[in-house]
Amino acid sequence: MTLARTFVKGHGTGNDFLLYADPEGTESLTEPELIAVADRHTGIGADGVIRAVRTAVVPEVAEQAEAAEWFMDYRNGDGSIAQMCGNGIRVYVAYLEQQGLLRLEDGASTQIATRAGTLTVRKELDEYAVDMGTWSATGGRSALAKGFDATVVLAGLDEPRPGLRIEMPNPHTVIALDDLDLLEAVDFSVAPQVDPHGEEGTNVEIVVPLGEREVEIVDEEGEVVGTEKVGVVKMRVHERGVGETLSCGTGACAAAVATRHWFGAGAPNDWVVLVPGGQLRVVIQANKSVELTGPAELVGEIAPLP
Repeated sequence: MTLARTFVKGHGTGNDFLLYADPEGTESLTEPELIAVADRHTGIGADGVIRAVRTAVVPEVAEQAEAAEWFMDYRNGDGSIAQMCGNGIRVYVAYLEQQGLLRLEDGASTQIATRAGTLTVRKELDEYAVDMGTWSATGGRSALAKGFDATVVLAGLDEPRPGLRIEMPNPHTVIALDDLDLLEAVDFSVAPQVDPHGEEGTNVEIVVPLGEREVEIVDEEGEVVGTEKVGVVKMRVHERGVGETLSCGTGACAAAVATRHWFGAGAPNDWVVLVPGGQLRVVIQANKSVELTGPAELVGEIAPLP
């Protein structure tokens, strides 16, 4: 494979992406090119590829152009389309800044067009907070009442496990385990078998709730003004079209939503989700909206050979 354009490699808690600029929408990668560049053996390698393109020139999202100048055109490493990517959108905003396509002061927000609608991203020092929109339960109220609505076979475990399907809006199936050894025993080199699977497939999150902890509340001047309870959960994820990844932003949100529901009344709204690539913060609002906060790091530029 010969590169025909410059890519920037970035990641959010280990969930890695290749980003390239196509402001006028004239240089989009074909699906075979995208798959080739994302291949970890014969290409550069990444969980997904993100194209930076002006919203107005993309017919499928052009109606969002008045609110958001830039559209995050995200594809999984196998070329398939994902509605959103919580880690990817943070890295995308960092990329727009690095390329001089966006200027964002600390504490300021910007609007980004996605296939899940226009989302707000706020800069917080060296991290970004994303308004991820609202969650929903695929199986509706009956699934929430039972606590599960899917059965999942996981390689490495001796029996199927119940899962709860959550949309963020990417489809997710969340399975709770009660032991960290079981979490490590799952073999994600084998794709989970989910019933029902859904027309668009599903990401699968396995989680171990770790209880609650007290964290300090700091005001704008850096003074500690109190404490609050946050829930903590440890997670691994198998992403559709990719396999196991070190992190998944929408998956972290789905894991927090499902775990909060399982904990019942009095469960915290703020969650720390520990993933193999680091940690993310999820806040669940009363109106079902979810905010995801975490880092974004750009690690290098890959240019075509002369």
